[in-house]
Amino acid sequence: MKKFSQIIVLPILALAIISCSSESGVRKLKIGHGLDQSHPVHKAMVYLAERAAEKSNGKLEIAVYPSQQLGTERECLELLQIGSLAMTKVSSSVLEGFAPIHKVFSLPFMFRSEAHKFKMFEGEIGKELLLATQQYWLRGLCFYDAGSRSFYTKEKPIVTPADLAGLKIRTQESATSVKLVNTLGGSATPISWGELYTALQQGVVDGAENNPPSFYLSRHYEVCKYYSLNEHTSVPDVLLISTIVWEDLTAQEQKWLQEAADESYEFQKTLWKKASDEALEEVIKAGVEVIYPDKKPFEEKVKPLIEEYKSDERIYSLIQRIKELK
Repeated sequence: MKKFSQIIVLPILALAIISCSSESGVRKLKIGHGLDQSHPVHKAMVYLAERAAEKSNGKLEIAVYPSQQLGTERECLELLQIGSLAMTKVSSSVLEGFAPIHKVFSLPFMFRSEAHKFKMFEGEIGKELLLATQQYWLRGLCFYDAGSRSFYTKEKPIVTPADLAGLKIRTQESATSVKLVNTLGGSATPISWGELYTALQQGVVDGAENNPPSFYLSRHYEVCKYYSLNEHTSVPDVLLISTIVWEDLTAQEQKWLQEAADESYEFQKTLWKKASDEALEEVIKAGVEVIYPDKKPFEEKVKPLIEEYKSDERIYSLIQRIKELK
């Protein structure tokens, strides 16, 4: 990651501090993200804003801007790095382009169960990963559950890895995600989330992979009538704050914000479970065929991806620590 010079950063730092302060003594922060207002992760951030306001008696005011109003995920991360945006929510797959340690989430079949996943998020490893981004001017506040990602397609269902042969599958802008789809036999095609519906309609790609709420709320089910729940990855969302802004907050403001973020994480877990169940019900009503393929062939096919990391001591050690969590 190329470092910004002091000549560039210092004037922007001054602007960031002014932009998140006010004469009335109210600290005002903005969160920008790419999801729409019906998404459970957006609702969790609105809840965070409400809890921060309550804890601070109105002294900490957070405004949430959904639907890429302030930029794409990558653009919002770049704005955080220079302090011109306070906070954002991004997929860990996008974050790995800034903090490579987060590529571990894009590796296949990392978690045995939801309980295993939540234990990692809430424990020592999760805290380490949230703070591992600080050297890139990004501080993680909490994870948000994004379920498991599975394939949805236009013309035929994915029952085995062989069914992906010849299909162009949209992935996030993540080198690890691209390699995963290619290893399974598909042709990975990175496309931004906002452009995907049109890309599916026009045949730029034959399918994509995502969790049930995103598949439903994006209305991609209108184009893709097959949803194969192979659940190959469980890539969380991450709520981040600019380190420039974080370091300008008082210790009390930091405490209010972190507590509100932790509470929003718990709130979002409940929302997510309900949203996932409802999403599957709704897409089935809309004529989507939901398939539950045998996961073993997919797991076997992607084992070489994990073995590749034996030469990367930091990542491979992290993989082993996650796998060994009881």
